[in-house]
Amino acid sequence: MGPLIPNGIIPIEWDSIIAIFIGICFGFVLESSGFSSSRKLAGVFYGYDFAVLKVFFTAAAVSVIGIYYMDYLGYLDVSQLYVHPTYLWGAIVGGIIMGAGFVAGGFCPGTSLCAVAIGKLDAWIYVLGIMIGVFIFSELYSFFEPIYDGDFLGNITLIDTFNWNPYWVIFIFSIIAVVAFAVSDIVRKRIKSVFY
Repeated sequence: MGPLIPNGIIPIEWDSIIAIFIGICFGFVLESSGFSSSRKLAGVFYGYDFAVLKVFFTAAAVSVIGIYYMDYLGYLDVSQLYVHPTYLWGAIVGGIIMGAGFVAGGFCPGTSLCAVAIGKLDAWIYVLGIMIGVFIFSELYSFFEPIYDGDFLGNITLIDTFNWNPYWVIFIFSIIAVVAFAVSDIVRKRIKSVFY
């Protein structure tokens, strides 16, 4: 259950129940923030609402600062964290497909399920499209496998690849986030003044 809960305090049998509880809480926060609205999510691409960009930048910055601060204090060993393996072509093609789906449907997979939970019809259609895509991918896996497994780079991070100091990377990332917030506000105000 994470690095701050020692083994034995919470039995492993409770993991699924705790995961469901965390998922319900996450869905509640998404819905309360308006992230079940396809208009709000698509607003990033059309320049009239940058809440999603700000939330994701904030979440990434807070997470990475928290992780490295806990590592610094000795509560966590960053070298023991799981890093998902990188398959370059799968990431590129998958990113293009997901990005196109995000713009066309106004949802990402997580927010679409949040919108399904409150009964939004467009989200039901979006999730149906995801299921059809998963079915096609599974049935044609042997055809897609060279792309899916193409250019395996291992369990890498930018910090490991370029041998950068993680604290400088965190500092630069935080500066980029602040600049992105400022630029997004300028763009939003210009779009709003032109169209409204």
